[in-house]
Amino acid sequence: MVNILLFSLMVAGYASAQAVPAIKGRHLYVSMTGSDSAPGTIEKPFATLQHAADVARPGDTVDVRGGTYCQRLAVTGSGTPASGYITYRSAPGETAVLDGGCLLPQEGSSAMVSLHNVSYITIKRLVVRNYKTNDPKAVPFGIRIDGHGSHINVLKNDVQSIEQLYQGLNRVGSGANGFGIAVYGTDSSIPVSDLVIDGNKVHGLHTGSSESLTLNGNVTYFRVSGNQVYDNDNIGIDVIGYEPTTADPKVDRARDGVVEDNLVYDISSEGNPAYGLSPSRRGDASSDGIYVDGGTHVVIQRNVVHDVDFGIEMASEHFGRNTSHIIARNNLIYFCHDAGISIGGYGEHRGGSKDVTIVNNTLYMDNAWHAGTGEFYMQFHMRHNIFENNIVYIGEPARAMHSRSGPMSAGVPTVTIDRNLYFYSGSPSAVKWSYNHREYNGFEAFLKATGGSHQAFADPRFANVYQEDFHLKSGSPAIGAGADLGEAAIGERDLDGRPRTANGKVDMGCYQH
Repeated sequence: MVNILLFSLMVAGYASAQAVPAIKGRHLYVSMTGSDSAPGTIEKPFATLQHAADVARPGDTVDVRGGTYCQRLAVTGSGTPASGYITYRSAPGETAVLDGGCLLPQEGSSAMVSLHNVSYITIKRLVVRNYKTNDPKAVPFGIRIDGHGSHINVLKNDVQSIEQLYQGLNRVGSGANGFGIAVYGTDSSIPVSDLVIDGNKVHGLHTGSSESLTLNGNVTYFRVSGNQVYDNDNIGIDVIGYEPTTADPKVDRARDGVVEDNLVYDISSEGNPAYGLSPSRRGDASSDGIYVDGGTHVVIQRNVVHDVDFGIEMASEHFGRNTSHIIARNNLIYFCHDAGISIGGYGEHRGGSKDVTIVNNTLYMDNAWHAGTGEFYMQFHMRHNIFENNIVYIGEPARAMHSRSGPMSAGVPTVTIDRNLYFYSGSPSAVKWSYNHREYNGFEAFLKATGGSHQAFADPRFANVYQEDFHLKSGSPAIGAGADLGEAAIGERDLDGRPRTANGKVDMGCYQH
């Protein structure tokens, strides 16, 4: 628990400390009717965002007047701690749209908004849309941050219709790439750090083999919060390591951050040509709502994830490498096509999950497409993981959990399972249980196998499942039945933002009664 305490306190301190210095510089204006030979005042604005970026100095704010601009923006100049951020935003009360419909993504990576090796930059309240290609050699981005830099804020933007439309070779892994918002720490010496991605909408994307919102490589001290990620054909939010993105493997993993208060839904790779298509099958449904793939020291808390392939997955795709020191807590996960929560590499020759703590989550009727994964899916190469204080409401076909492998070595636990509340609305004898690569008939046999004697099988008494209200009614057996694992593990607040403990008691699931 010591490692959890240290990194949880560090993340909490960072997340509350990130602040934008007061604007001290000029306001530069861009307008559809402007001219780049003008002085950039509100009366005589510039015509292009790029010209404004070229002349902007630390502390300046670039106010983009309402309208639709067929323009890209490349930010290469930085703000400073003393003079403040350079801010690019829609003018107050107006909406500026950067529309790539008249632009053709060139071979290689290109973005509607790009930030390369910059610091003290804010991108705020811009609509970024319609950047599309079917060229497999072109990689379109909505907003791309790469190289190194610090104190970068991406706030309340609307990123939509970024599309990689290449049809692939009709097999998994044959697709090209595209991204909504992406951060690539490619510099081994200097990370991308002190990063906030907050309050954005990222939707209507076709990303091929890639992700909707991703942090990859040498990225540290980050907060991804309050975003809505939906209606995309691949992974929603991804925290990645070991690709390799930077040359030094010691720093080639996103780390020391928090993913919180996001809403992620309608994410599926079914029908995505990068995942293989056939006349009888529309492709592999394996996209995650939230995925930590090789990252470390990350808190995933107070997110709502529903109607995605896998809800939250914490694993590694690289053999001999682990996703490690992750806390997933106070999340609501429901109606997932596959498992609600998944750990461990997806194959024997992939990586694994180590020191992953999964506490106080509510899972409801996942495995909806009858994939056999259950509510909780345990795969390969697992060490010292914890699954406690969760509510697991089992849907059809009555698969509570599925385990594909046992201990990697004698005396090393894969997952410690205790103090969870399970329920299935049909016959309890129909429920399928699996642990350490063995199937068990009945709840009592499962309890004996796990050693988790403080678990129960009873109706959690949700407020109104038909209205997707998973608060607990009075008299719920989940109330006060959780273990107090300490604030570092269970967090300070529940999904509603209320204190996680009441009268010294901890409820199971994501809500405190």
